[in-house]
Amino acid sequence: MRAAYDWMMRFAHSPHAERALFGISFAEASFFPIPPDPLLMVMGAAKPQRAIRYAAVTTVASVLGALLGFSIGMFLMDTVGDWLLRIYDPQRATWGKIENWFGEYGLLALLVAAVTPIPFKVFTIATGAMAAGGQDIGILSFVGACLLGRGFRFFLEGILLRFYGKPIVAWMEKWFDWIALGFTVILVGGFFALKYIG
Repeated sequence: MRAAYDWMMRFAHSPHAERALFGISFAEASFFPIPPDPLLMVMGAAKPQRAIRYAAVTTVASVLGALLGFSIGMFLMDTVGDWLLRIYDPQRATWGKIENWFGEYGLLALLVAAVTPIPFKVFTIATGAMAAGGQDIGILSFVGACLLGRGFRFFLEGILLRFYGKPIVAWMEKWFDWIALGFTVILVGGFFALKYIG
């Protein structure tokens, strides 16, 4: 992870960094397991004056990726959707719980997944599947929930990086091993939390 961090710090100054951030953010909302936060944080810390722009890129790309996840759930649930969900939940044991969440909380469930480490793509796909099954989920409401949740998460990071970028870099350098461990725990914990929702 240290080598990956050093590579990202160098890559943050590359002319391709912003496009990579967009691509990872888009993919994470529909099928890719790794969230864009580490790259956003490294890029924002390397260039604090562009941190808000990076947060906007991450948010927009994530919402567009969420629309792809929604489309997979709505039109390809029996093929691509089922295959993707079984990657994160091999026995599909949590699917009923996700349905219950949507039945009780509606798009608030999606909003929670957008902000927390719970895998966002599982809920974007699930929302599409619910819509295909006849649940009244307006596409504008879906986009609004994604925009609100993802925007809150990524712009909070962007604002902190904009004003505290250089101290954050120094702090990350000093405590890197603990930060890497914490990130791993959060990432794994988000997938683990799927088993206990509902």
